Amino acid sequence: MRLHIVKCIICLASIKCISAAGPFFLQLNTTEHVIGNDLLNITIGPTYATKLFYKNKDLIVNAQGHYLSYRSFLNWTSARIYSQTDDSLDVVFEAPEGDFHWVIYHDLAGAYQYFVNKALPVLGEFRSLVRLDNTTFFNGNTTSKEGPLPTLAEIASGTKVQDETWQLPNGTYISEYDWADFIRDQEYYGVYGNEFGSWYIYPGKDEYNGDHLKQELLVHRKSRTGDVVLLNVLHRTYFMASSNDCFEVGKTWGPWLWYLNNGSTEDASNRAKQENQNWPYTLFNSSAYQSRGSVFGTLNIPDGRVAANAAVFLGDNNPNETTLDMGRFNYYTTYADSTGYFRFDNMRTGVYAIQAWSNGPPIGDLSATYLQNNIQVNRNESTDLSSQDFVTSARTVVRKIGDFDRKALGFRYGGAPREHALVEKCPANLTFVVGVSKVENRYSAQSSVGSWTVSFNLTASEVPKNSSAVLSVSLAGYSGGTSDVSVNERVVGMLGGSSILADPSLYRSATTAGEWHYFEFGVGDGTLQAGKNEATFKVMKSSRLGGFMWDALMLEWSGYP
Repeated sequence: MRLHIVKCIICLASIKCISAAGPFFLQLNTTEHVIGNDLLNITIGPTYATKLFYKNKDLIVNAQGHYLSYRSFLNWTSARIYSQTDDSLDVVFEAPEGDFHWVIYHDLAGAYQYFVNKALPVLGEFRSLVRLDNTTFFNGNTTSKEGPLPTLAEIASGTKVQDETWQLPNGTYISEYDWADFIRDQEYYGVYGNEFGSWYIYPGKDEYNGDHLKQELLVHRKSRTGDVVLLNVLHRTYFMASSNDCFEVGKTWGPWLWYLNNGSTEDASNRAKQENQNWPYTLFNSSAYQSRGSVFGTLNIPDGRVAANAAVFLGDNNPNETTLDMGRFNYYTTYADSTGYFRFDNMRTGVYAIQAWSNGPPIGDLSATYLQNNIQVNRNESTDLSSQDFVTSARTVVRKIGDFDRKALGFRYGGAPREHALVEKCPANLTFVVGVSKVENRYSAQSSVGSWTVSFNLTASEVPKNSSAVLSVSLAGYSGGTSDVSVNERVVGMLGGSSILADPSLYRSATTAGEWHYFEFGVGDGTLQAGKNEATFKVMKSSRLGGFMWDALMLEWSGYP
C-alpha cells in the first residue's frame, strides 16, 4: 500500500499550504498529525484538531477546534492509515473508548467520519463537534431557524438567568436553546459567514437515540470565548428526562459528512441530496453496516379507518423503554401515507419491534399505541407485515381538546419559534368553555400555581344509563410540578410528582414537545350529568418555567351503553 507523497511549508508550527497527489496523512511528531488533500488540511493533536486550513485560511484560529467527548474528552493514543484506495484515505485515530475515522477524498472539501465503539462507559451524552473562528462564522442554519447568532456584545449586555441564557435590557431573552431542533428532521445544518460555511450532513440517522421527536442543540455561540459551535450529537438527552445506555463493542456511529463550502446554503442543500442518494455508503466496508433489508406494511384502525399519517418507529424488540428513551442499538422513523402504508428501506439486519401512534389529523382522536414485536429483517429481503390493526378500547368519545400527536400543536404557543420563558405568558387560572371559547384561548402549557378548568355541556340524551367514563390526559412534555385532576369537584387522580421524571423542555425554549406521557383516569358512574360539567387541573406545586405541556385531553364513556 503506497502513501501519498506530500510537500508542505511549515511556518510557526502550522501548516499553511500543502501540495499533494491526492489525500494524505502526515505525522508531525508523536502526538500531532495532519490529514487532508489539495483543498484542505487539518492538524490533529492528542485531543483537539486546532488548525483547519481551507482556501488558505485557518477556520479555527483561537477557537477550541474539533474534538469528541462524553463526560470527558477522548484522547488519541495513536493514529494510522486504516485503508486506502487510489482516490481516498481512511485514517483512524485510536482512543481507549473507540476508534474515530476520517475518510478523505482527493476532491472533497470535507471528510466523512465514523466512530467504532470499544469501551465507551454507560452514558447519556456522546458527541463530536467543532468550535470555529467567530470572525469567520456568524450565522446559523437548521431546518427551522436561520440567521445571525447572538454576538458577544449582545450577550455582555444581558443578565444571565440560566445556562447560556440571558435577559437583554429590553426584557427579551437570547438562549443557545433557541437553536435546538428535531434532529431527525435535519437534511443538513451548519454555520456560515460571507465566504465560508461548515456543515454536518448525516443521511440515514440509524444510530441516533430516540424517535421522531428527538431534539438537540445543533449550533450556538459560546459566551465565554465567542467560539461558534457546530455540534454533531451522537447520543444525548438535552430535552429528555434521562437516557443512559450501555453500548455493545463494535457499535458504530456514521459515516456522516463534515462539509466545507463558501457559505452557500443552497450548495449545502444540494450536497445533502447527493449524500442521501449515496446512502448507505459503500466507503464503510463493514459487514454489519452493509447488511440491510426492508420492512413495509399497512396500519388500520378497527373502526374501519386507516392510520393515515401515523408516526411509525422501528426499535428495540420487547421494549422496556419509551421510543424516545431508546438508544443502545439502531432506530428508524417514518410516517404512514394517506392509506396507512409505510415502508422502511436500508435497515440494518436484526430483530426489531414496530410501534406506531397518531401524528394528528385525520386520526387525532386515536390515543392508542400500536406495538408488534419480533420483526425480523434479513439481508437483501423485504419483510411484509401486510395489514396490521391497532388495538383500541372501542370507547365512545364524549369531548376532546387537541389532537393526539405527542406535540403541543393546536394550543396557543404550541409549535411557536423557540423562545425562553414563553411559558410565563400562559395564565395561572383559566376557564375554557368547549364550543364557546376561542381555540387561541387554550394554551400549550400550564406552569403557575392555579386552576385550569374545561367546562362543557351534556344533553340528557348524551348521558348513558351507566355514565362511568375515562379521562385521558396526554402530555407533550413535563418539566416538574404536581396537579390534582378532578371532574365535577371529584378528584380522579394526580399529574406529576415523583411518579414521573421531569424533562427540561419548558425551560430550554421548547414549544412543541419534551418527553411524552399518557395517563387514563377513571370517572365514576354518576359523576357526569346532563347540563354543565367541569374537568379541573389544579396545580398545587410548581417552579419557574416548570409545569405541563399539553398534547390532548379526551373524555370517553367506559360503560356505554
